[in-house]
Amino acid sequence: MTVVTLDQVERQRARGFRFLRFSPEIEAYFRKDYAAERVRLAVIWGIIGTLIYDLVYFGDRTMMADVFSGLVTVRFFIFTPFVIACILAVRRWPDAALYDGLSVAIAVLGVTLPMAVAIGSESPYLFVYQNGNSAAFLFFVIALRPRFPAILVGLVLMCASHFTTTSLTGAFDAVTYSGIVTFYVTLSIFLAVSAYFLEQKDRQNFLNQLRGSLLYQQLEHNADLDELSGLLNRRSLSRVRDAVWNGAPTSVAAILLDIDHFKRFNDVHGHIEGDACIRAISQCIHGTADKGAHVFRFGGEEILVLSAGQSSLQALAQAERIRKAIEALAIPHKGLDDSCVTVSLGVALVSPAEVALERLLQDADAALYEAKRSGRNTVALASGLVAPIRDDWAAA
Repeated sequence: MTVVTLDQVERQRARGFRFLRFSPEIEAYFRKDYAAERVRLAVIWGIIGTLIYDLVYFGDRTMMADVFSGLVTVRFFIFTPFVIACILAVRRWPDAALYDGLSVAIAVLGVTLPMAVAIGSESPYLFVYQNGNSAAFLFFVIALRPRFPAILVGLVLMCASHFTTTSLTGAFDAVTYSGIVTFYVTLSIFLAVSAYFLEQKDRQNFLNQLRGSLLYQQLEHNADLDELSGLLNRRSLSRVRDAVWNGAPTSVAAILLDIDHFKRFNDVHGHIEGDACIRAISQCIHGTADKGAHVFRFGGEEILVLSAGQSSLQALAQAERIRKAIEALAIPHKGLDDSCVTVSLGVALVSPAEVALERLLQDADAALYEAKRSGRNTVALASGLVAPIRDDWAAA
C-alpha cells in the first residue's frame, strides 16, 4: 500500500471532500479502515438483524395466515442462510466493495422476499404488513452503514422492489398506493441525506486520526535524530539495540570513530565551522556505510556505526572506506599546518548471543584509542580479534 505523508493529509484537510472521496492514497487507507471496522461489527449486526427479521414470524402467523408457510420458508431457509453466508464471506475477504455489495443484497432481499410471498395473499392486513419494510430501510442505513454510493443504490432498489411487489398484490387503490410510494420515497430521501452527513463525519474523524498518527510518528522520528548531524542520536540506541539483538544475527560489528584534533579545529576555525565539519562528516559516513548499517552521533565528535551479520574483515573494510571517504572530503584543518580533517576508527565484533552492546562499545572504544595512539587517521581492531593484512580490506 502507498505510504501516506503528513503533507498529503494536510492538503486533503484544506481541500475538503465534498464528494466523499479522498485522494487515491488516502482513500486506500480509508477503505482498509472501513472494511476492518465493518467486518468487526458484521457478526453482531448479522445476528441482531436476522433475529429481528425472523421474529416477524409471529406477525406472519397472525396477519398472513394464508401464506404463512411460504413466509416461513423465505425467512428461515432463504434469508437467514444468505446472511450467514455473507458474514462468512466478509470475514474471509475483508474488502470495502464486497461489504457494500453484500449489504445492498441483504437489504434488497430482505424487502423483496416477504412481499413477494404476500402477492398471493388475501389478508386484510396487507397495508399494515407492508409497513414493516420501513424497518429494513432503517436497518440498512443505520446499522449496516455501507458507503454513500451503495446506500443510494440500495435505497433505489429497495423502493423499486417494494413498489413493484405492493402493486402486484392488487390490494390497494390508487390513493393508498400513492401514499405508500410517498412515504417510502420521503423516508429514503431523509435516510440518504443523513447517510451523506454521517459518512462525511466518519471521513473527517478518520482524517483527523490519520493526521494525529502521522504527527506522532514524525515526533518519534524527530526524537530519534540528532539535530546537528541528522544521524540517529544516542537516545535511539536502546531501540536499535533491541531490534538488532532480537534479530539474532551471528555477529554485530561496531565502528566507533572520532574526528582527529577536533578541539584544535574548533579553536582555530570557530564553532560554526566546527558544526559544519560535523555535518559534512556525518553525511559522508551515512552515505558510505554499508546498507542496513545504523549510524549514530555518539558524542560531541564521536560517531558510531552498528552493522549486523558482518565478519571482522567486512567491518574493517567498511571502516577503511569511511576513513578514505572522509579524507577525500579534504576539509581544511588550519590547526595542523594546513592539513585536512581526518578520523580515527576503532572496530569491534561480538556474538550478540554471548555479549551485550555495552561490552561491544567498550571494545570499540579501546580500539579507537589504539588507533589514536598509532598516529591517527587509521583503523584499529579490538584486541582479541585477528586483523587481516590492510591491503586485503578493500576486497571484503
